[in-house]
Amino acid sequence: MANDIVVDTAGLDMNNIPEHIAIIMDGNGRWAKAQGKVRTYGHQQGAETLKTIVKAADKLGVKVISAYAFSTENWKRPVTEVNFIMELLSRYLTNEIQDFNDNNVQVRFIGSRDGLPEVVRQKMDHAIEETKNNTGIILNLAINYGGQAELLHAVKSIAAEAVAGSLDVAKIDNQVVEDHLYTAGLPAPDLLIRPGGDLRISNFLLWQIAYAEIWTTKTYWPDFTPDHLVDAILAYQGRERRFGGLIEK
Repeated sequence: MANDIVVDTAGLDMNNIPEHIAIIMDGNGRWAKAQGKVRTYGHQQGAETLKTIVKAADKLGVKVISAYAFSTENWKRPVTEVNFIMELLSRYLTNEIQDFNDNNVQVRFIGSRDGLPEVVRQKMDHAIEETKNNTGIILNLAINYGGQAELLHAVKSIAAEAVAGSLDVAKIDNQVVEDHLYTAGLPAPDLLIRPGGDLRISNFLLWQIAYAEIWTTKTYWPDFTPDHLVDAILAYQGRERRFGGLIEK
């Protein structure tokens, strides 16, 4: 994962780079089918694309990439595909650790550990431990993640603290909720990117993307390039972020 990638920054305002970019890595299976390959081949290529995009984002000054790797709904897919994805995650979290460290990438995870194979959970813990002191871009992988499940988890945690008397109900505000989300401590995404052509957010970071700019492309994730990333950021820079208010001219 040596960061030798070249990114064309022509036209970009390097003082207005999104701090946190969320990505729904969609279209792996359809891409593979278009190549005459099995769906698992698409997931493998999608993992390679993620490595490239993390490098490109790092060069551009992005601080966090949150990548939707496996959702709570993905368990509904064929067992062979789910098993392959779990094996791919295990290999990825084994083979890339040295390169993560070489490139100062810190790895984090969001989602529930329940139901994940023990080997995957061990690899996740190992990746966190081995990269925790890195100070560069954060790669935040969403594994067994669902936005509704995350909110439910936060509500239950807050309710438990209120019942125990350690949290005053009158003091529950946005910050309290955010402190109980999987993403606690991370800035909210500025930009949500969805390849693959679909126009939905698919239960991803429902609270966090309240005011994120959304950029979509019909390009499938395995074909997503640093140029696409630049195009998304250029679109982001061309928008006015009003956060529900008005901008005085």
